[in-house]
Amino acid sequence: MSGTEDLRVAFHDYRRPKAAAGVYTLAVQHQLKGHDRLDNASLPGTSQKFEIRAVRFVLDPSSVHAHYPAKGASGDFSRTLAHITLNRSILPWERLLKARGEQASTVAVPEQAPWLALMVFRGGELPEDPEGLGETVTRTVAELRDPGDGILGPDLSDEGITDAIAASRCQSIDVPADLFTALVPREEELHYLAHVRDVTTQPQARSDGEILAEGQYAVLAANRLPNRPGAYTAHLVSLEGFHGRLAPGQLPASAAAVRLCVLHSWTFTHDVAGTRDAAALLDNLVAPARGPGARENLALRLRPASKVTARSTNDAEQYTRRRLELGYTPLPYRLLSGETTYGWYRGPFVPVQAAATREFASDTPKTTADHALIYEPEHGLFDVSYAAAWTLGRTLALSDPDYSEEMTRARRELANAAVTMMAQAADPALAAAEMGDLNGRTLRELAAPGFATRLLEALARPLAPRAQTVAPARRLRLSQAAARAALAAPSRAAALEAVAERHARTLPACLDELSLLRRVPFTYLVPHPEMLPTESIRFFRVDSHWIDALLAGARAVGVHTSLDAVADTALTAGIDRLRLRAGSSGRQAGLLIRSALVEAWPVFDIIATAQGDSVGELRRDHLAPDTLLVLWDALPDEVVIREPGQGIHFGIDGNKSDDNLDSAQDDDAEDTSFLSLRQHRTGGEPGLGYSLGRDYPADKKLLTRHLRPHEGDEAPDVLALRGERGLVPALAAALDPSLDDLAPGEFALQLVNAPIEQRLTLDAAPGQETAR
Repeated sequence: MSGTEDLRVAFHDYRRPKAAAGVYTLAVQHQLKGHDRLDNASLPGTSQKFEIRAVRFVLDPSSVHAHYPAKGASGDFSRTLAHITLNRSILPWERLLKARGEQASTVAVPEQAPWLALMVFRGGELPEDPEGLGETVTRTVAELRDPGDGILGPDLSDEGITDAIAASRCQSIDVPADLFTALVPREEELHYLAHVRDVTTQPQARSDGEILAEGQYAVLAANRLPNRPGAYTAHLVSLEGFHGRLAPGQLPASAAAVRLCVLHSWTFTHDVAGTRDAAALLDNLVAPARGPGARENLALRLRPASKVTARSTNDAEQYTRRRLELGYTPLPYRLLSGETTYGWYRGPFVPVQAAATREFASDTPKTTADHALIYEPEHGLFDVSYAAAWTLGRTLALSDPDYSEEMTRARRELANAAVTMMAQAADPALAAAEMGDLNGRTLRELAAPGFATRLLEALARPLAPRAQTVAPARRLRLSQAAARAALAAPSRAAALEAVAERHARTLPACLDELSLLRRVPFTYLVPHPEMLPTESIRFFRVDSHWIDALLAGARAVGVHTSLDAVADTALTAGIDRLRLRAGSSGRQAGLLIRSALVEAWPVFDIIATAQGDSVGELRRDHLAPDTLLVLWDALPDEVVIREPGQGIHFGIDGNKSDDNLDSAQDDDAEDTSFLSLRQHRTGGEPGLGYSLGRDYPADKKLLTRHLRPHEGDEAPDVLALRGERGLVPALAAALDPSLDDLAPGEFALQLVNAPIEQRLTLDAAPGQETAR
């Protein structure tokens, strides 16, 4: 099946290993041909047993890649077939449903039949889990195989089951015999419910840097549609040892229940009005953006109530509304004089393009945040945004002992180098020398011809009388202006930057992390909870000046003297050069999502593009269990949010209406279920996996025709895949009248429910804030 350029999925029927798990005997016989005097029977032979081991009674949770519906999900799943995705693509076929040497059954088991099945139970159906909480019972393997009177366990060979394995523990459930027969797939149906999924995707940054890798996964689907509201549990069970027991009438008359080994379980709730349904949550998130001019409803800002206090004048009201539209929040502020007023604060996430302000990145180090305050004389108010960013940067830097120590050491080394350079500039003999050439000059003098002779002559001469000793020339001391001018010379500035690069080893990485707003408290990012209410999505531009002020505060650590301030230019240039070499990218835009969607499905696709090209994702982080932050390196003009669950799941289109949930199966008045047929062949028109533009059945009564027959109204809605009501041959004939069967991959393709996605078009040229 072809997907979009960012996601391509192919279905394969199965993937079986060269040899299934089990105990094998390797026998070696000697045969001598062409010699009449030796009897082949007298030649010695030998044999050796060995075992191929694979998952059998316990499955590591890390082997589960994903499942749908999500654990704890609540929504309308009446048309959904639950499925589980496993990391090991050969796992469902590593064992055989029918053991070697087992007597033939009346029903042929397809070669690709898996030994695992996914069974779905409604709350109250399992005696050991009456509330539908997904509870299982821990038992030993011996108790699983020999459950006692009235319960049928798996008929497993003793080969490969040692005493230690028999005493080991596994999870199990006891299923009433009638319910087991009603739910379990038949031998001839098992292979239709398993396939291999080959996923190819562009690298997508996920939670905090995780990359979704390409790979092949085994997929097992259930055959039951949740037909009544309530809690449901999906159990991945082993059917090894139950060959010949899966069809009606094949269980012993004495068996009141069947004991199954459970390898993985999860629960979900079928609720038509459920709030944790991915499609409903996505639709609710983008609903405020529907309609002309409604996209501004998704901007990160406070929205004032329509009524304003009577004491407010029109000018004051307009001023306040304008401030809120620009993303500001009024916060209490205490002046240096001790008076309490309020000031305007805005974090790094703004709804408009921020106006240019002072260049914090090129500022000399400051000792207080007062330089970053912005005063409005017209209203007598302060904008404390950048001052708060500077203070926060300094606080975060001081709280990191490694960063503080390295920054202080780098400043001391720079100060020592600067002092040396100023001394060099004050010495006429060295003034013309290059800073980096001083050591080389000394070595050249020592290696010059005749130096040793001159040194010996000087040492052999008698000491001169003190009166004749020539006093050394007094060294001139440069003025402060002259010293700084000397340090500004290109050669000395380059030498200082080299010293900075040598000693600022981890500083660029620390500043890069800070520029991505890591460790920044959430209240600095979103200063008011109403800016990001529950079940909301908000887009924003990143104010680069705010981040520059944050980094300026962090870089101001370790400045103690005026010389440190002078050398800071070299330190900043050296650090910035290292950051540039490491490929540091600028932050331009992003989004915040606060929703149960994030908590229920932590990983899902968010694809941003600008003029058709992918936008780089710099950071994706969960700031809280229900809050997601994404940062991009450019402003996108389109964002696609795709329904989670690996992008695809299985089921049918349409269903019986809620008014008919309690009716018998033959009452098909409200049955509107069908499947949209897809192209299942390569080279056909339309392309493989695309809709054929027709449905099966034409009268949209699929459930009426293809559910297993049952007695009474309480039987589950289980799809019949083969036999008189078989869905597979009917689908095959609908696709091509010459077909009477479909491969598992082809059948899975027809059951694919296309992922629901929300496509948001953003303004290519957002509003520009006027100068402050």
